[in-house]
Amino acid sequence: MIGHGLTCIKAAYPRPGYLGRVMNNNIVTLDVRADIRAGRQPCSSIMGAVAGLQDGESLRLLAPFEPKPLFELLGQQGFAHSAREIGDGDWEVLFFRDAEQARVAAQTSASPSSAACGCSCGAPEEIELDARGLEPPQPMMRVLEALEGLPAATKLRARTDRRPMHLYPLLEARGFVGESEEQTDGSVVTIIRRR
Repeated sequence: MIGHGLTCIKAAYPRPGYLGRVMNNNIVTLDVRADIRAGRQPCSSIMGAVAGLQDGESLRLLAPFEPKPLFELLGQQGFAHSAREIGDGDWEVLFFRDAEQARVAAQTSASPSSAACGCSCGAPEEIELDARGLEPPQPMMRVLEALEGLPAATKLRARTDRRPMHLYPLLEARGFVGESEEQTDGSVVTIIRRR
């Protein structure tokens, strides 16, 4: 079990034609539909499942919408994906390691940037991100994407519809801290900075 009733199953899975590029049957299945429909954000479970993949394993994700923010996020970690709608608005996405995608991800992470070199390089003191009005886990994914290239001396000011409780452990794991404050309009502003 992973997180709030999410089941992670390692099983052989017959590959439909659209998954023909995957060269093995070692697939970890993670179904986050019930969690998302209950208002729980499954980002930590998804990222935990990705981190736990062994060589030759792929992640089969079942979600109540097409999780487009994950495509770019996991693409930056060397994963390609195949996605299809499976009915009732639900989606099945297979994330698998791809040699070309991994090469691009490695080049991107190796390229010099202000975040990598630790200098501010004239970067702004604060960047604002408005993630209101998005369905979970999209606000969290937007915040994590924004942190990818955040210059060392810059803070991220993220505005969301609710307090991002599931975001805090992910920030800590990445070397960030976040402080949230409810606003008069009911939204929450979280200031995120490097430790």
